[in-house]
Amino acid sequence: MMRNVIVILGDQLNLDNPALEGFDHQQDVVLMVEAQHESTHVWSHKARIALFLSAMRHFAQTLQSQDYPLRYLKLGDHDYVDLSSAWLALLSEYDPQQIIVCEPGDYRVLTALASCALALNKRLIVRDDTFFLCSQADFKRWAGQSKQLRMEYFYRYMRKRYQVLMAGDEPVGGKWNYDHENRQSFSKNGPQDIPIVSPFEIDQITQAVFADVERLFPEHPGMLDHFCWPVTRAQALVFLQHFIVSKLADFGAHQDAMWQSDLASGAFLWHSLLASSLNLKLLHPKEVIDAVAQAYVKDNLPLASVEGFIRQILGWREFIRGLYWLDMPAMAEANHYAHQRDLPIWYWTGKTYMNCMRQTIQQTMQYGYAHHIQRLMVTGMFGLLAEIEPKQVADWYLAVYVDAVDWVELPNVVGMALHANGGRFTSKPYIASGAYIKRMSNYCNNCRYQPDIKTSAKACPVTTLYWNFLIKHEQVLLNNPRTVLMVKNLNRFNDEEKTLIQQKAQQVLNALDEI
Repeated sequence: MMRNVIVILGDQLNLDNPALEGFDHQQDVVLMVEAQHESTHVWSHKARIALFLSAMRHFAQTLQSQDYPLRYLKLGDHDYVDLSSAWLALLSEYDPQQIIVCEPGDYRVLTALASCALALNKRLIVRDDTFFLCSQADFKRWAGQSKQLRMEYFYRYMRKRYQVLMAGDEPVGGKWNYDHENRQSFSKNGPQDIPIVSPFEIDQITQAVFADVERLFPEHPGMLDHFCWPVTRAQALVFLQHFIVSKLADFGAHQDAMWQSDLASGAFLWHSLLASSLNLKLLHPKEVIDAVAQAYVKDNLPLASVEGFIRQILGWREFIRGLYWLDMPAMAEANHYAHQRDLPIWYWTGKTYMNCMRQTIQQTMQYGYAHHIQRLMVTGMFGLLAEIEPKQVADWYLAVYVDAVDWVELPNVVGMALHANGGRFTSKPYIASGAYIKRMSNYCNNCRYQPDIKTSAKACPVTTLYWNFLIKHEQVLLNNPRTVLMVKNLNRFNDEEKTLIQQKAQQVLNALDEI
Protein backbone atom coordinates (compact mmCIF):
# COMPACT_ATOMS: atom_id res chain seq x y z
CA MET A 1 0.00 0.00 0.00
CA MET A 2 1.26 3.46 -0.92
CA ARG A 3 1.51 5.91 2.00
CA ASN A 4 0.44 9.17 0.29
CA VAL A 5 -0.70 10.17 -3.15
CA ILE A 6 0.00 13.88 -3.63
CA VAL A 7 -2.44 15.39 -6.12
CA ILE A 8 -1.05 18.47 -7.85
CA LEU A 9 -3.47 20.53 -9.90
CA GLY A 10 -2.79 22.63 -12.96
CA ASP A 11 -2.64 25.91 -11.02
CA GLN A 12 -0.26 24.68 -8.28
CA LEU A 13 3.06 24.59 -10.09
CA ASN A 14 5.72 25.37 -7.51
CA LEU A 15 8.06 23.17 -5.48
CA ASP A 16 6.88 25.08 -2.39
CA ASN A 17 3.43 23.55 -2.89
CA PRO A 18 2.31 22.74 0.68
CA ALA A 19 1.04 19.35 -0.49
CA LEU A 20 4.69 18.34 -0.98
CA GLU A 21 5.66 19.13 2.61
CA GLY A 22 6.99 16.00 4.32
CA PHE A 23 7.17 14.10 1.03
CA ASP A 24 8.83 10.67 1.32
CA HIS A 25 10.43 9.58 -1.94
CA GLN A 26 10.17 5.94 -0.90
CA GLN A 27 6.53 5.86 0.16
CA ASP A 28 4.77 8.68 -1.69
CA VAL A 29 3.94 9.50 -5.30
CA VAL A 30 2.88 12.69 -7.10
CA LEU A 31 -0.11 12.50 -9.39
CA MET A 32 -0.82 15.04 -12.15
CA VAL A 33 -3.55 14.64 -14.76
CA GLU A 34 -4.37 16.47 -17.97
CA ALA A 35 -8.09 15.97 -18.57
CA GLN A 36 -10.03 17.01 -21.64
CA HIS A 37 -13.02 18.11 -19.58
CA GLU A 38 -10.93 20.86 -17.98
CA SER A 39 -10.81 22.54 -21.39
CA THR A 40 -14.39 21.82 -22.42
CA HIS A 41 -16.59 22.38 -19.37
CA VAL A 42 -16.26 25.97 -20.54
CA TRP A 43 -15.29 26.48 -24.19
CA SER A 44 -11.71 27.43 -23.37
CA HIS A 45 -9.50 29.76 -25.40
CA LYS A 46 -6.66 27.92 -27.12
CA ALA A 47 -4.06 30.09 -25.40
CA ARG A 48 -5.56 29.32 -21.98
CA ILE A 49 -5.43 25.59 -22.67
CA ALA A 50 -1.87 25.87 -23.97
CA LEU A 51 -0.69 27.90 -20.99
CA PHE A 52 -2.00 25.43 -18.43
CA LEU A 53 -0.72 22.36 -20.29
CA SER A 54 2.70 23.81 -21.05
CA ALA A 55 3.18 25.05 -17.49
CA MET A 56 2.08 21.66 -16.13
CA ARG A 57 4.48 19.75 -18.38
CA HIS A 58 7.37 22.05 -17.54
CA PHE A 59 6.65 21.60 -13.84
CA ALA A 60 6.48 17.83 -14.31
CA GLN A 61 9.96 18.08 -15.80
CA THR A 62 11.09 20.02 -12.71
CA LEU A 63 9.66 17.36 -10.41
CA GLN A 64 11.44 14.64 -12.32
CA SER A 65 14.71 16.55 -12.15
CA GLN A 66 14.28 16.56 -8.36
CA ASP A 67 13.68 12.79 -8.40
CA TYR A 68 10.06 12.97 -7.30
CA PRO A 69 8.17 9.76 -8.15
CA LEU A 70 5.62 11.13 -10.61
CA ARG A 71 2.64 9.67 -12.41
CA TYR A 72 1.70 12.11 -15.15
CA LEU A 73 -1.23 11.49 -17.49
CA LYS A 74 -0.94 13.47 -20.70
CA LEU A 75 -3.83 14.29 -23.02
CA GLY A 76 -4.03 11.78 -25.82
CA ASP A 77 -2.20 9.12 -23.80
CA HIS A 78 -5.22 8.03 -21.74
CA ASP A 79 -8.95 7.55 -22.12
CA TYR A 80 -10.16 9.30 -18.97
CA VAL A 81 -12.45 12.15 -19.96
CA ASP A 82 -12.34 14.07 -16.69
CA LEU A 83 -10.30 14.39 -13.51
CA SER A 84 -12.71 12.32 -11.45
CA SER A 85 -12.50 9.22 -13.64
CA ALA A 86 -8.71 9.45 -13.78
CA TRP A 87 -8.41 9.95 -10.04
CA LEU A 88 -10.73 7.05 -9.25
CA ALA A 89 -8.73 4.69 -11.44
CA LEU A 90 -5.28 5.72 -10.29
CA LEU A 91 -6.13 6.07 -6.62
CA SER A 92 -7.65 2.59 -6.73
CA GLU A 93 -4.44 1.34 -8.32
CA TYR A 94 -2.15 2.95 -5.73
CA ASP A 95 -4.50 2.27 -2.79
CA PRO A 96 -2.85 4.96 -0.62
CA GLN A 97 -3.39 5.46 3.08
CA GLN A 98 -4.32 9.06 2.35
CA ILE A 99 -4.63 11.64 -0.41
CA ILE A 100 -3.01 15.05 0.04
CA VAL A 101 -3.77 18.17 -1.98
CA CYS A 102 -3.26 21.91 -1.64
CA GLU A 103 -6.54 23.82 -1.59
CA PRO A 104 -7.87 23.85 -5.17
CA GLY A 105 -8.78 27.15 -6.77
CA ASP A 106 -12.10 25.78 -7.96
CA TYR A 107 -14.97 24.61 -5.77
CA ARG A 108 -15.97 22.16 -8.52
CA VAL A 109 -12.55 20.47 -8.44
CA LEU A 110 -12.46 20.29 -4.65
CA THR A 111 -15.91 18.69 -4.63
CA ALA A 112 -14.86 16.17 -7.29
CA LEU A 113 -11.73 15.13 -5.39
CA ALA A 114 -13.64 14.87 -2.11
CA SER A 115 -16.22 12.64 -3.82
CA CYS A 116 -13.46 10.38 -5.15
CA ALA A 117 -11.90 10.06 -1.71
CA LEU A 118 -15.29 9.26 -0.19
CA ALA A 119 -16.06 6.66 -2.87
CA LEU A 120 -12.71 4.94 -2.18
CA ASN A 121 -13.02 5.36 1.59
CA LYS A 122 -9.73 7.27 1.69
CA ARG A 123 -8.72 10.12 3.95
CA LEU A 124 -8.37 13.41 2.06
CA ILE A 125 -6.07 16.04 3.55
CA VAL A 126 -6.56 19.54 2.11
CA ARG A 127 -3.69 21.82 3.10
CA ASP A 128 -3.89 25.61 3.28
CA ASP A 129 -2.69 27.32 0.12
CA THR A 130 0.36 29.24 1.30
CA PHE A 131 0.49 31.12 -2.01
CA PHE A 132 -2.09 33.49 -0.60
CA LEU A 133 -1.37 35.94 2.18
CA CYS A 134 -4.72 35.53 3.92
CA SER A 135 -5.91 32.02 4.69
CA GLN A 136 -9.55 31.08 4.35
CA ALA A 137 -9.82 30.88 8.13
CA ASP A 138 -8.26 34.33 8.59
CA PHE A 139 -10.53 35.88 5.99
CA LYS A 140 -13.60 34.32 7.53
CA ARG A 141 -12.52 35.72 10.89
CA TRP A 142 -11.96 39.20 9.40
CA ALA A 143 -15.32 39.07 7.59
CA GLY A 144 -17.10 38.09 10.79
CA GLN A 145 -15.68 41.09 12.58
CA SER A 146 -16.47 43.59 9.78
CA LYS A 147 -19.63 45.63 9.44
CA GLN A 148 -19.25 45.67 5.66
CA LEU A 149 -17.39 43.42 3.26
CA ARG A 150 -15.43 46.15 1.49
CA MET A 151 -12.07 45.74 -0.15
CA GLU A 152 -10.77 49.09 1.16
CA TYR A 153 -11.13 48.02 4.78
CA PHE A 154 -9.59 44.62 4.09
CA TYR A 155 -6.73 46.24 2.16
CA ARG A 156 -5.87 48.48 5.11
CA TYR A 157 -5.96 45.47 7.38
CA MET A 158 -3.50 43.63 5.09
CA ARG A 159 -1.21 46.66 4.74
CA LYS A 160 -0.92 46.84 8.53
CA ARG A 161 -0.59 43.09 8.95
CA TYR A 162 2.31 42.82 6.51
CA GLN A 163 3.72 46.31 7.04
CA VAL A 164 3.62 47.16 3.35
CA LEU A 165 4.11 50.85 2.48
CA MET A 166 3.61 51.70 6.14
CA ALA A 167 5.27 54.23 8.45
CA GLY A 168 4.34 52.73 11.78
CA ASP A 169 0.54 52.64 11.89
CA GLU A 170 0.12 55.18 9.11
CA PRO A 171 0.38 54.70 5.34
CA VAL A 172 3.47 56.02 3.61
CA GLY A 173 2.60 59.35 2.01
CA GLY A 174 -0.33 59.91 4.37
CA LYS A 175 -3.01 58.34 2.12
CA TRP A 176 -4.23 54.77 1.90
CA ASN A 177 -4.83 54.88 -1.82
CA TYR A 178 -4.21 57.08 -4.83
CA ASP A 179 -7.09 55.78 -6.90
CA HIS A 180 -8.13 59.26 -8.00
CA GLU A 181 -4.69 59.93 -9.48
CA ASN A 182 -4.70 56.62 -11.34
CA ARG A 183 -7.69 57.25 -13.60
CA GLN A 184 -6.21 59.42 -16.33
CA SER A 185 -7.13 58.97 -19.97
CA PHE A 186 -4.68 59.36 -22.83
CA SER A 187 -4.33 62.53 -24.87
CA LYS A 188 -5.55 62.54 -28.45
CA ASN A 189 -2.09 61.30 -29.48
CA GLY A 190 -2.57 58.13 -27.47
CA PRO A 191 -0.02 56.24 -25.38
CA GLN A 192 3.61 56.93 -26.16
CA ASP A 193 6.77 54.81 -25.79
CA ILE A 194 5.02 51.72 -24.48
CA PRO A 195 7.54 49.08 -23.33
CA ILE A 196 7.53 46.02 -25.57
CA VAL A 197 7.19 42.56 -24.09
CA SER A 198 9.74 40.26 -25.69
CA PRO A 199 8.24 36.84 -26.39
CA PHE A 200 9.95 33.77 -25.00
CA GLU A 201 11.37 31.11 -27.27
CA ILE A 202 8.75 28.43 -27.86
CA ASP A 203 10.61 25.32 -26.71
CA GLN A 204 9.88 21.71 -27.65
CA ILE A 205 7.49 21.17 -24.74
CA THR A 206 5.35 24.17 -25.69
CA GLN A 207 5.53 23.30 -29.40
CA ALA A 208 4.16 19.84 -28.56
CA VAL A 209 1.40 21.46 -26.49
CA PHE A 210 0.46 23.74 -29.39
CA ALA A 211 0.18 20.69 -31.64
CA ASP A 212 -2.01 18.92 -29.08
CA VAL A 213 -4.27 21.94 -28.70
CA GLU A 214 -4.77 22.33 -32.44
CA ARG A 215 -5.39 18.60 -32.82
CA LEU A 216 -7.70 18.07 -29.85
CA PHE A 217 -9.48 21.44 -29.67
CA PRO A 218 -9.56 22.73 -33.27
CA GLU A 219 -12.92 24.50 -32.96
CA HIS A 220 -12.15 26.31 -29.73
CA PRO A 221 -11.97 30.13 -29.71
CA GLY A 222 -8.82 32.17 -29.85
CA MET A 223 -5.43 31.59 -31.42
CA LEU A 224 -1.87 30.64 -30.49
CA ASP A 225 -0.08 32.99 -32.89
CA HIS A 226 0.57 35.63 -30.21
CA PHE A 227 1.34 33.34 -27.26
CA CYS A 228 3.73 35.18 -24.95
CA TRP A 229 2.96 33.89 -21.45
CA PRO A 230 5.46 32.53 -18.93
CA VAL A 231 5.24 28.76 -18.56
CA THR A 232 8.08 28.34 -16.04
CA ARG A 233 9.11 30.09 -12.87
CA ALA A 234 12.25 31.41 -14.57
CA GLN A 235 10.15 33.03 -17.29
CA ALA A 236 7.75 34.48 -14.72
CA LEU A 237 10.66 36.10 -12.93
CA VAL A 238 11.70 37.70 -16.23
CA PHE A 239 8.20 39.17 -16.57
CA LEU A 240 8.36 40.48 -13.00
CA GLN A 241 11.70 42.15 -13.58
CA HIS A 242 10.55 43.64 -16.88
CA PHE A 243 7.50 45.13 -15.21
CA ILE A 244 9.49 46.68 -12.38
CA VAL A 245 12.23 48.10 -14.61
CA SER A 246 10.20 49.16 -17.66
CA LYS A 247 6.57 49.63 -16.64
CA LEU A 248 6.01 50.21 -12.93
CA ALA A 249 6.85 53.92 -12.88
CA ASP A 250 4.20 54.66 -15.52
CA PHE A 251 1.70 51.98 -14.50
CA GLY A 252 -0.53 54.03 -12.24
CA ALA A 253 -1.67 57.09 -14.15
CA HIS A 254 -3.24 55.28 -17.10
CA GLN A 255 -4.10 51.93 -15.58
CA ASP A 256 -7.78 52.47 -16.43
CA ALA A 257 -7.21 53.80 -19.96
CA MET A 258 -7.82 51.88 -23.19
CA TRP A 259 -6.53 52.39 -26.71
CA GLN A 260 -7.28 50.83 -30.07
CA SER A 261 -4.16 49.27 -31.50
CA ASP A 262 -3.10 46.38 -33.71
CA LEU A 263 0.06 45.89 -31.65
CA ALA A 264 0.60 43.82 -28.52
CA SER A 265 2.05 46.88 -26.80
CA GLY A 266 -1.25 48.70 -27.36
CA ALA A 267 -3.13 45.81 -25.80
CA PHE A 268 -0.82 45.39 -22.83
CA LEU A 269 0.12 49.06 -22.20
CA TRP A 270 1.87 49.33 -18.80
CA HIS A 271 0.05 46.44 -17.15
CA SER A 272 2.20 43.85 -15.41
CA LEU A 273 0.83 40.72 -17.15
CA LEU A 274 1.70 38.81 -13.97
CA ALA A 275 -1.76 37.49 -13.13
CA SER A 276 -1.34 34.19 -14.95
CA SER A 277 2.03 33.57 -13.28
CA LEU A 278 0.59 34.36 -9.87
CA ASN A 279 -2.47 32.20 -10.47
CA LEU A 280 -0.38 29.23 -11.64
CA LYS A 281 1.86 29.70 -8.55
CA LEU A 282 4.94 30.38 -10.67
CA LEU A 283 5.31 33.49 -8.48
CA HIS A 284 4.43 34.10 -4.85
CA PRO A 285 2.45 37.30 -4.18
CA LYS A 286 4.77 38.24 -1.32
CA GLU A 287 7.84 38.20 -3.55
CA VAL A 288 6.04 40.36 -6.11
CA ILE A 289 4.91 42.87 -3.46
CA ASP A 290 8.36 42.94 -1.85
CA ALA A 291 10.09 43.49 -5.19
CA VAL A 292 7.77 46.40 -6.03
CA ALA A 293 8.09 47.96 -2.57
CA GLN A 294 11.90 47.69 -2.72
CA ALA A 295 11.97 49.30 -6.17
CA TYR A 296 9.85 52.16 -4.81
CA VAL A 297 12.53 52.97 -2.24
CA LYS A 298 15.57 52.19 -4.36
CA ASP A 299 14.46 53.99 -7.53
CA ASN A 300 12.22 56.68 -6.00
CA LEU A 301 9.26 55.55 -8.08
CA PRO A 302 5.90 57.37 -8.03
CA LEU A 303 3.95 56.32 -4.96
CA ALA A 304 0.65 56.40 -6.85
CA SER A 305 1.89 53.75 -9.29
CA VAL A 306 3.44 51.56 -6.62
CA GLU A 307 0.45 51.75 -4.28
CA GLY A 308 -1.99 51.20 -7.13
CA PHE A 309 -0.26 48.00 -8.15
CA ILE A 310 0.19 46.68 -4.61
CA ARG A 311 -3.51 47.33 -3.95
CA GLN A 312 -4.35 44.95 -6.80
CA ILE A 313 -2.22 42.15 -5.33
CA LEU A 314 -2.39 42.61 -1.56
CA GLY A 315 -5.91 44.04 -1.55
CA TRP A 316 -8.19 43.00 -4.35
CA ARG A 317 -6.66 39.61 -5.21
CA GLU A 318 -6.70 38.38 -1.62
CA PHE A 319 -10.13 39.90 -0.97
CA ILE A 320 -11.72 38.22 -3.99
CA ARG A 321 -10.28 34.85 -3.11
CA GLY A 322 -11.55 35.09 0.45
CA LEU A 323 -15.05 35.99 -0.76
CA TYR A 324 -15.12 33.10 -3.20
CA TRP A 325 -14.64 30.51 -0.48
CA LEU A 326 -16.85 32.41 1.94
CA ASP A 327 -19.82 32.44 -0.44
CA MET A 328 -19.52 29.27 -2.51
CA PRO A 329 -21.46 27.43 -3.79
CA ALA A 330 -24.30 29.99 -3.64
CA MET A 331 -22.17 32.58 -5.46
CA ALA A 332 -22.30 30.54 -8.66
CA GLU A 333 -26.10 30.76 -8.76
CA ALA A 334 -26.44 34.47 -7.91
CA ASN A 335 -28.79 36.37 -10.21
CA HIS A 336 -30.01 39.45 -8.33
CA TYR A 337 -31.77 41.00 -11.35
CA ALA A 338 -33.14 37.67 -12.65
CA HIS A 339 -31.48 38.29 -16.03
CA GLN A 340 -32.07 35.46 -18.52
CA ARG A 341 -30.89 36.62 -21.95
CA ASP A 342 -28.36 34.54 -23.86
CA LEU A 343 -24.80 35.67 -24.40
CA PRO A 344 -24.57 37.22 -27.89
CA ILE A 345 -22.65 35.04 -30.30
CA TRP A 346 -20.22 37.86 -31.06
CA TYR A 347 -18.73 37.54 -27.56
CA TRP A 348 -16.79 34.67 -29.16
CA THR A 349 -15.80 36.49 -32.34
CA GLY A 350 -15.85 40.24 -31.81
CA LYS A 351 -18.06 40.59 -34.91
CA THR A 352 -20.22 43.46 -33.66
CA TYR A 353 -20.67 47.03 -34.84
CA MET A 354 -19.88 48.33 -31.34
CA ASN A 355 -16.21 49.22 -31.67
CA CYS A 356 -15.48 49.09 -27.92
CA MET A 357 -16.75 45.52 -27.76
CA ARG A 358 -15.14 44.60 -31.08
CA GLN A 359 -11.71 45.85 -30.02
CA THR A 360 -11.83 44.31 -26.55
CA ILE A 361 -13.08 40.92 -27.75
CA GLN A 362 -10.78 40.69 -30.75
CA GLN A 363 -7.86 41.53 -28.47
CA THR A 364 -9.07 38.84 -26.09
CA MET A 365 -9.22 36.29 -28.90
CA GLN A 366 -5.71 37.22 -30.02
CA TYR A 367 -3.96 37.15 -26.66
CA GLY A 368 -6.33 35.64 -24.11
CA TYR A 369 -5.96 38.96 -22.32
CA ALA A 370 -7.79 42.19 -21.57
CA HIS A 371 -7.02 44.49 -18.66
CA HIS A 372 -9.33 45.10 -15.71
CA ILE A 373 -11.25 48.08 -17.14
CA GLN A 374 -11.86 46.34 -20.45
CA ARG A 375 -13.27 43.43 -18.47
CA LEU A 376 -15.26 45.49 -15.96
CA MET A 377 -16.46 48.50 -17.96
CA VAL A 378 -16.74 47.10 -21.48
CA THR A 379 -17.57 43.39 -21.76
CA GLY A 380 -18.77 43.07 -18.17
CA MET A 381 -20.85 46.23 -17.99
CA PHE A 382 -22.51 45.39 -21.30
CA GLY A 383 -23.42 41.99 -19.90
CA LEU A 384 -25.24 43.69 -17.02
CA LEU A 385 -26.97 46.36 -19.10
CA ALA A 386 -27.99 43.79 -21.72
CA GLU A 387 -29.56 41.59 -19.05
CA ILE A 388 -27.49 38.52 -19.91
CA GLU A 389 -27.75 35.52 -17.60
CA PRO A 390 -24.84 35.79 -15.12
CA LYS A 391 -23.72 32.17 -15.45
CA GLN A 392 -23.26 32.52 -19.19
CA VAL A 393 -21.15 35.65 -18.70
CA ALA A 394 -19.10 34.05 -15.92
CA ASP A 395 -18.47 30.94 -18.01
CA TRP A 396 -17.30 33.15 -20.88
CA TYR A 397 -14.78 34.95 -18.65
CA LEU A 398 -13.51 31.64 -17.30
CA ALA A 399 -13.09 30.36 -20.85
CA VAL A 400 -11.33 33.21 -22.62
CA TYR A 401 -8.66 34.59 -20.29
CA VAL A 402 -5.31 32.91 -19.74
CA ASP A 403 -5.25 33.96 -16.08
CA ALA A 404 -8.73 32.57 -15.41
CA VAL A 405 -9.24 30.34 -12.38
CA ASP A 406 -12.70 30.03 -10.87
CA TRP A 407 -11.78 31.66 -7.54
CA VAL A 408 -10.86 34.90 -9.29
CA GLU A 409 -13.21 35.02 -12.27
CA LEU A 410 -16.49 34.15 -10.58
CA PRO A 411 -16.52 36.82 -7.83
CA ASN A 412 -15.16 39.47 -10.19
CA VAL A 413 -17.87 38.74 -12.75
CA VAL A 414 -20.79 38.03 -10.42
CA GLY A 415 -19.94 40.59 -7.76
CA MET A 416 -18.26 43.41 -9.66
CA ALA A 417 -19.16 43.36 -13.35
CA LEU A 418 -22.75 42.11 -13.10
CA HIS A 419 -23.75 43.11 -9.55
CA ALA A 420 -25.52 39.74 -9.63
CA ASN A 421 -25.14 39.17 -5.89
CA GLY A 422 -26.93 42.43 -5.12
CA GLY A 423 -23.94 44.30 -3.73
CA ARG A 424 -22.67 41.67 -1.33
CA PHE A 425 -19.21 43.26 -1.40
CA THR A 426 -19.69 46.34 -3.61
CA SER A 427 -21.55 49.53 -2.85
CA LYS A 428 -23.15 50.02 -6.28
CA PRO A 429 -23.50 48.52 -9.76
CA TYR A 430 -20.60 49.58 -12.00
CA ILE A 431 -22.48 51.16 -14.88
CA ALA A 432 -21.90 54.09 -17.19
CA SER A 433 -23.00 55.40 -20.55
CA GLY A 434 -20.90 55.37 -23.69
CA ALA A 435 -19.48 58.71 -22.54
CA TYR A 436 -17.25 56.87 -20.05
CA ILE A 437 -15.83 54.65 -22.77
CA LYS A 438 -15.24 57.70 -24.96
CA ARG A 439 -13.41 59.46 -22.12
CA MET A 440 -11.17 56.48 -21.32
CA SER A 441 -10.38 55.31 -24.87
CA ASN A 442 -10.40 56.12 -28.55
CA TYR A 443 -12.86 53.33 -29.32
CA CYS A 444 -15.72 55.72 -30.10
CA ASN A 445 -13.71 57.40 -32.88
CA ASN A 446 -14.13 54.38 -35.13
CA CYS A 447 -17.67 53.31 -34.30
CA ARG A 448 -20.92 53.49 -36.26
CA TYR A 449 -22.67 54.46 -33.02
CA GLN A 450 -22.35 57.78 -31.16
CA PRO A 451 -22.03 57.73 -27.36
CA ASP A 452 -24.11 60.88 -26.80
CA ILE A 453 -27.14 59.59 -28.72
CA LYS A 454 -29.79 57.50 -26.95
CA THR A 455 -32.66 56.75 -29.29
CA SER A 456 -31.92 57.12 -33.02
CA ALA A 457 -30.30 54.67 -35.43
CA LYS A 458 -26.90 56.02 -34.42
CA ALA A 459 -27.59 55.59 -30.70
CA CYS A 460 -24.82 53.86 -28.79
CA PRO A 461 -26.26 50.59 -27.39
CA VAL A 462 -24.26 51.12 -24.19
CA THR A 463 -25.80 54.55 -23.72
CA THR A 464 -29.32 53.40 -24.53
CA LEU A 465 -29.13 50.43 -22.19
CA TYR A 466 -27.52 52.53 -19.44
CA TRP A 467 -30.46 54.94 -19.35
CA ASN A 468 -32.88 52.05 -19.63
CA PHE A 469 -31.25 50.44 -16.58
CA LEU A 470 -31.62 53.67 -14.59
CA ILE A 471 -35.30 53.97 -15.54
CA LYS A 472 -35.99 50.33 -14.73
CA HIS A 473 -34.28 50.42 -11.32
CA GLU A 474 -34.87 54.08 -10.46
CA GLN A 475 -36.40 53.60 -7.01
CA VAL A 476 -33.70 51.23 -5.76
CA LEU A 477 -30.91 53.44 -7.10
CA LEU A 478 -32.44 56.53 -5.47
CA ASN A 479 -32.09 54.82 -2.10
CA ASN A 480 -28.35 54.22 -2.58
CA PRO A 481 -26.13 57.23 -1.68
CA ARG A 482 -23.57 56.03 -4.25
CA THR A 483 -26.04 56.12 -7.15
CA VAL A 484 -28.55 58.81 -6.19
CA LEU A 485 -26.83 61.57 -8.19
CA MET A 486 -26.56 59.30 -11.22
CA VAL A 487 -30.24 58.43 -11.24
CA LYS A 488 -31.36 62.01 -10.58
CA ASN A 489 -30.16 62.77 -14.10
CA LEU A 490 -33.38 61.12 -15.23
CA ASN A 491 -35.09 64.35 -14.23
CA ARG A 492 -33.71 65.82 -17.45
CA PHE A 493 -36.17 63.70 -19.44
CA ASN A 494 -39.93 63.97 -19.69
CA ASP A 495 -42.15 60.89 -19.80
CA GLU A 496 -42.19 60.82 -23.59
CA GLU A 497 -38.37 60.84 -23.76
CA LYS A 498 -38.17 58.04 -21.19
CA THR A 499 -40.62 55.99 -23.20
CA LEU A 500 -38.53 56.48 -26.34
CA ILE A 501 -35.42 55.31 -24.46
CA GLN A 502 -37.23 52.21 -23.22
CA GLN A 503 -38.54 51.44 -26.70
CA LYS A 504 -35.08 51.81 -28.24
CA ALA A 505 -33.60 49.66 -25.47
CA GLN A 506 -36.12 46.94 -26.20
CA GLN A 507 -35.13 47.01 -29.86
CA VAL A 508 -31.49 46.59 -28.85
CA LEU A 509 -32.28 43.78 -26.43
CA ASN A 510 -34.36 41.96 -29.03
CA ALA A 511 -31.51 42.04 -31.55
CA LEU A 512 -28.38 41.56 -29.42
CA ASP A 513 -26.73 39.24 -31.93
CA GLU A 514 -27.05 41.87 -34.65
CA ILE A 515 -25.90 45.14 -33.08
